[in-house]
Amino acid sequence: MTAGDIFLDRARYFLGTEYRTMTRLAVEALSADGVWWRANDQSNSVGNLLLHLNGNVRQWMLGGVGQQATERHRAAEFAARTGPPAAPLLADLNRTLDEVDLVLAALTPASLDEPRTIQGRETTVLAATFHVVEHFSQHLGQIILIAKLRAPGAINFYEDAGGLAEPVWQEHIKA
Repeated sequence: MTAGDIFLDRARYFLGTEYRTMTRLAVEALSADGVWWRANDQSNSVGNLLLHLNGNVRQWMLGGVGQQATERHRAAEFAARTGPPAAPLLADLNRTLDEVDLVLAALTPASLDEPRTIQGRETTVLAATFHVVEHFSQHLGQIILIAKLRAPGAINFYEDAGGLAEPVWQEHIKA
């Protein structure tokens, strides 16, 4: 396996399995009103973050890397103060992640060097994919923080077993 193969495999794993599962568990821990709760006017709600992740992943991975036609209204992702409940937001994000997995599965290590222009930025397939994985992780951390603030004790991703962080979130992966 080449470094490119490993990179593509890990990107598929993080977006398709680990981040998807942790996002669902954190969002499902929230009450209905918790999805659109904001700490203050400058903060985003979990609903905003789910809209934003869906928009970002669609634009960068489906539009940019996959070269599919996409349309995005980035400002609206953050401006929304209310919106759909958790289930449809998660369903939309899951459909996008399923489509992204098809794009990633079709890539080869050689395609990682291909140029792309996304949001007016010159980049490569590798850099765009790396951006999406790290960007998703950043906002997933915000979603987890909000879930832990709003539903203390409702989520636990790791068990400290003899000093090692053993993942318990894996028990909740949906096939």
